[in-house]
Amino acid sequence: MIDEAGAGPTEWGSRGEVGVGPWEGPLPDDERYDPELLLEGDRRNVVDVYRYWRREAIVADMDGRRYPFHVAIENFQHDHNIGTVVRTANAFAAASVHIVGKRRWNRRGAMVTDRYQHLYHQPEVADLAEFATERGLAIVAVDNTPGALPIETAELPRECVLLFGQEGPGLSEEAQRHATMAVSIAQFGTTRSINAGVAAGIVMHSWIRQHADLSTAW
Repeated sequence: MIDEAGAGPTEWGSRGEVGVGPWEGPLPDDERYDPELLLEGDRRNVVDVYRYWRREAIVADMDGRRYPFHVAIENFQHDHNIGTVVRTANAFAAASVHIVGKRRWNRRGAMVTDRYQHLYHQPEVADLAEFATERGLAIVAVDNTPGALPIETAELPRECVLLFGQEGPGLSEEAQRHATMAVSIAQFGTTRSINAGVAAGIVMHSWIRQHADLSTAW
């Protein structure tokens, strides 16, 4: 059986097989549980509190935990970092992730976390801006451009869209025009920019440090 009070990402500290085997003891009478997983075991990459749960039940429970920040990334050159961005957004309980531009993206880096994350495709930046305006969300552009505020000292809006650009060129001019504010990440080495997936993690965690209720973390 599973002790929900002690839930946490324990699988990462174990060198054995990921997950748990078949349920031991009387089967639970709870519609959240997946009958097949109860019988065969649950080897998915989920925290222990969600062991044996149906995917739909996990998503529904997460919807009560998600934070009011959204994540968007431009995808005009099939950026291979998008999977990493999705996975990180899931880890920080982002409300949704938006792929702006090309619909197709490499899901390998997401490590199937996209199954539990609300994903949207926005053909153009203007479509993302419309989504944000309808919900009263500020668009925060993340790019090392003149006038951008240092993320280390900037105060991020609680309800916002964190918008990231491509690995090389960064955010498009249209994206910068639609932004409410722009932030940059301090760098001290020789490269002009850092990996988009890494940048997304830094900025999302900055939002978490400012606004999240850390007592609810796994």
